[in-house]
Amino acid sequence: MNRLDIALQVFVVAAELRNFSRAAERLHMTQPAVSQHIRALETALGARLLDRSSKSVSLTRAGEIVLGHAREIGMLYERMQEMVDELSGSVRGPLAIGASYTFGEYVLPRILGDLMRVYPDIKPSIAIANTAEIAERLRRRELDVCVVEGEEIGPGLESRRIAGDEMVLVAGADHELAGRAAVEAGRLQEEVWLVRERGSGTRAATEQMFEAWGIRPPQMMELGSTQLVKEMAEAGLGVTLQSRWSLRKELESGALKTIPAPGLPFKRSFYVLLRKGEVRTRTLEAFLAQLEETTRRLMERNGIDARDLG
Repeated sequence: MNRLDIALQVFVVAAELRNFSRAAERLHMTQPAVSQHIRALETALGARLLDRSSKSVSLTRAGEIVLGHAREIGMLYERMQEMVDELSGSVRGPLAIGASYTFGEYVLPRILGDLMRVYPDIKPSIAIANTAEIAERLRRRELDVCVVEGEEIGPGLESRRIAGDEMVLVAGADHELAGRAAVEAGRLQEEVWLVRERGSGTRAATEQMFEAWGIRPPQMMELGSTQLVKEMAEAGLGVTLQSRWSLRKELESGALKTIPAPGLPFKRSFYVLLRKGEVRTRTLEAFLAQLEETTRRLMERNGIDARDLG
């Protein structure tokens, strides 16, 4: 690694911490050494990258540009090292996995449990966010692979259906609709709906059901996590459309009950996302194989049809 590479690494840490002293501590360097590397980088690029003050530093416009590219260079170095390691034939090392909330919180832990029993040297890191954010992070090379709800993931990525899902309408056990044999769509317009934020796959499924029913409930409470939605529903604060994957414990205990409504259960799918045209490491291939095996087994156990999976 040459001096410019080291200077880029030092710059990234100093820019992110906004402080040379803390950057020196993080890098196990002296503060003058940090300053020297930053000056060398600025000289090489012919631009001032950081404005210094007595207490902190801030990025110049040139610094913002260099920081973005330096982060990408760092990720490319890591990717290069992973691919060189592949030549040894081992299945090990880091794997950055992204998932939307439902899959990440309720399905992915079982997949990783199965994977780590076979390949204990894989070091997974997990990022969970809504579908749109996860797809964008994969595009920016912050993640190696993702599993999300929905196919609309934008340019530069390829998708393959990996699991089915069923969305059901639920409410707390004491809710007046929970015990009914059938509920008309018009009646559901009157309810308080507990919904996820825009950009989540669950919210998109809910919006599709509203469109199919021809309703637009005036009372919607937007919440930032599936667990919070379930807790609010259990407390009797509204109704919600949620994945069977996420409702297993609550339905088994009776804390939440399904509400029969037209067009339900609503079927949707989970998709695995990868960047187009990239060589897959053995570690990634091992994860993809385990992903397929475990999701098929779980779908069979939960009575979800897996016949048309590609």
